[in-house]
Amino acid sequence: MASSEEPKAKKPKISAHEDSDCAPKTSPIKLSSLNRSLAPAQTDREMSVLSPNSLFGMGNPLLDICAVVDKDFLDKYTLKPNDQILAEDKHKALFDEIVNKFKAEYHAGGATQNSIKIAQWMIQEPHNVGTFFGCIGKDKFGEILKQKAEEAHIDAHYYEQDKEPTGSCAACVTGANRSLVANLAAANCYKKEKHLDLEENWKLVEKAKVYYIAGFFVTVSLESMLKVAKHASENNKLFCLNLSAPFICQFFKDHLMQLLPYVDVLFGNETEAAAFAKEQAFETKDIKEIAKKVQALPKINTKRQRIVVLTQGTDETVMALSDKIETFPVMAIDPKDLVDTNGAGDAFVGGFLSGLVREKTLDQCVRAAHYAANVIIRRLGCTFPEKPDFV
Repeated sequence: MASSEEPKAKKPKISAHEDSDCAPKTSPIKLSSLNRSLAPAQTDREMSVLSPNSLFGMGNPLLDICAVVDKDFLDKYTLKPNDQILAEDKHKALFDEIVNKFKAEYHAGGATQNSIKIAQWMIQEPHNVGTFFGCIGKDKFGEILKQKAEEAHIDAHYYEQDKEPTGSCAACVTGANRSLVANLAAANCYKKEKHLDLEENWKLVEKAKVYYIAGFFVTVSLESMLKVAKHASENNKLFCLNLSAPFICQFFKDHLMQLLPYVDVLFGNETEAAAFAKEQAFETKDIKEIAKKVQALPKINTKRQRIVVLTQGTDETVMALSDKIETFPVMAIDPKDLVDTNGAGDAFVGGFLSGLVREKTLDQCVRAAHYAANVIIRRLGCTFPEKPDFV
């Protein structure tokens, strides 16, 4: 994914107390309609200054094990070339084999943690704009994750337990495809009452103005997600959710539908959107129609209109806001520069969040999202250079 040139025409900015509106097709949609009540009226200088813990994420912290594999390896473990699944018993040997048979690299990962890291990388200063909650084991991999989070300048507060080891995710790369097999282990042990509910941790939640949780976390702690989502809704802050994978839309659709009324920004890709549409009996496969239907689903905080952002790989990104559909072409990438699509979706969200938390226009958020994804697909794993080359 990469950014297109943005339109030059601008819609007048909506003040902190005006009703939201959608831009005409010739104008970029302004984010100010979404952020109108985040804080009292501020000067431009005040709005440009970010505070630590402004962005909150919660999810499954995993140690990524990335390797280029072959078709025989995929077939042995009945893996699709481009998919995301949870590890079953038949995948237990996979994690050792991928390390022993192929050249593997280790990276701190997990969908939400990746996105928070990317957002912080795009922002650069101040450090610790992003907060992250999740569960790890009291082991070597857990120590690596803590070190990596610190290096990425995110304020990670892990719930540490010793019943399960730190989770891992095998990223099996073939060509431009990647098949992700996640062994949640400790990540699956997150407990609301033992971590999120603690006064010192909840204070960090309250400090944020933008919240992001990947749909993967519904398999772990729906009650934690709902508590954060309700807080955002009741305080007119932004709650963002990702569909994450077709299996989430299929097998955890009831969980998603409990969260959706609180969702201000929903992310997904074309396969996830299709799975969601099928499960909700939308009776359409058209990505724009799906976006419009999801956008129109009931919402508790009516002060904000829901935004739906759907990516389609190298095809245009689709955004639904009110009854308007905006499309954003992505820049082409030379196939020889394409290294690994693992983390591209996480990077897209991270780039978008970096704009969202800085109260940028929506078209600027998409531009940042495309840029971040374009950087990541040129590298193995969800990794990035020291600083972004983005204006």
